[in-house]
Amino acid sequence: MSPPLVLPRRILAIWLARLSVDRWRLALAPEERAAAEATPTALIAETAHGPRIADANDAGRAAGARAGMLLADARALCPQLAAVPADPAGDLAALEKLALWAQRWGPWSAMDPPDGVLVDVTGVSHLFGGEERLLADVARAFAARGLAVRSALAPTAGAAWALAHHGPPGAILAPDTAPLDALADLPVAALRLDDDVLTVLRRLGIKRLGQLAGVSGAGEDDPCAEAAARDALARRFRNRRSPAANPLLRLDQLLGKVPEPLLPVIAQVMPMVQRRLMEPLRHRDLLDQVVADLAHDMVRSLEARGEGARRLELALWRVDGEVLLRRIELAAATREASHMLRLFAARLDDVEAGFGIEAVQLRASWSEPLPLSQADLDAAAEQHGTSLAACIDRLGVRLGPQAVTRPVMRASHIPERAQSWQRPLDPLPPGQGSPAPGTRPIKLLDRAEPIAVLYASPDGYPQRFRWRGAVREVVRVEGPERIAPEWWRERSSVRLRDYYRIEDAAGGRYWIYRQGIAGDGRGGVPDWFLHGIFP
Repeated sequence: MSPPLVLPRRILAIWLARLSVDRWRLALAPEERAAAEATPTALIAETAHGPRIADANDAGRAAGARAGMLLADARALCPQLAAVPADPAGDLAALEKLALWAQRWGPWSAMDPPDGVLVDVTGVSHLFGGEERLLADVARAFAARGLAVRSALAPTAGAAWALAHHGPPGAILAPDTAPLDALADLPVAALRLDDDVLTVLRRLGIKRLGQLAGVSGAGEDDPCAEAAARDALARRFRNRRSPAANPLLRLDQLLGKVPEPLLPVIAQVMPMVQRRLMEPLRHRDLLDQVVADLAHDMVRSLEARGEGARRLELALWRVDGEVLLRRIELAAATREASHMLRLFAARLDDVEAGFGIEAVQLRASWSEPLPLSQADLDAAAEQHGTSLAACIDRLGVRLGPQAVTRPVMRASHIPERAQSWQRPLDPLPPGQGSPAPGTRPIKLLDRAEPIAVLYASPDGYPQRFRWRGAVREVVRVEGPERIAPEWWRERSSVRLRDYYRIEDAAGGRYWIYRQGIAGDGRGGVPDWFLHGIFP
């Protein structure tokens, strides 16, 4: 019996070098793209030290904007630099969809955040006419979607990533080629190492993969000499446990000596039901009947999966080709068809059927596990409107999905950060504690407003101050409550605050603070602000 045929492994690495910028450009209207591309623009992310550039378009890069720069520094080089918010969460979601879409070239794919996709194309290149044509098909398919990519083929994920990022366009590393000979001239950054590790290697004079391979003894014929060389280099990185901080591990993964685990992306099948109508619908009562049939079909589909819907999308195909989309989000997973119908009834009032609707589709784009429950009790609660989730859903449909929230405590002693808002039925974060009753005002201003102190006592609190055009005499004071800045998330120049609870002659009670102390070396004269009002 002949041994089974073992094909050499082939990994396709796809690098979307401009994913963030491409998504921003494609989100614009077609007539706006040319003007936007000609305008220097940077995608920014908020950090503790101010807005920082995440990426920039070609005009912005030509003007000097670079990833990692502070926006203020970039605008010093180019005052006309426009700034738009970056969307890292959207980029990651788009990358996941692209990883699923890339399975047209191989049986499985994996994400390589933040801007890469890996595809196993072992034994499939002949379906495209060879590996060169496979890479050409990749470039053509992404170009049709308006995305700029670089791709490469190699026996390992590390080698494919290195060639895609630092090799020539469309590079192919044949299975019978020695990786060290082909990749020796690539920079050590091709090993996917952290920035601090790259800095250490450069200080050691190691700038190329060939130099690192020589120092580590890779490729040596004498095992003892290789072990001694690796031990000398390993001692310098002995505390580095992450693969991105261990150059020896990354080099072994690139050469295929150590396996590199990859997490494949698996498509989640969304429950979907639809109706293709024999005749176009133009009347609301007929549309309601079709939606009711779809809702009951969706309930049966969800029940078979043991799930409940959290987000439902209703698509209506008109005869003229336009697709009308109505989406609802639910506070809790549900399989109640009557509840779905009530929510959609309010979203279908503005539907313009035109010449008629010829197809209707209902999809649960977000579902969660939902065990079976006693139908009698739940139905009674739903019928009488006593279900909290049903009440929240109705308010959300009427007022908007962001209008119904509840406050939750957060782990921060800075007043404006100690509370945030979340969905009504989402689980609460772990208990963070709360200030003593009466020490914090019930009404906190959205932003602390500056006050003009006309006279301050030697104890440090104002005897008289002006706020919103009126002068107020202070008759009672309690405090101070000192709140230091959060050094782990703010600049070192941020000043501490001294809070006072004061009462004026008219009986108004306020929460004010002095920002900084005279002579603290972090600014000039301290400023005063009013932050909250007591009832």
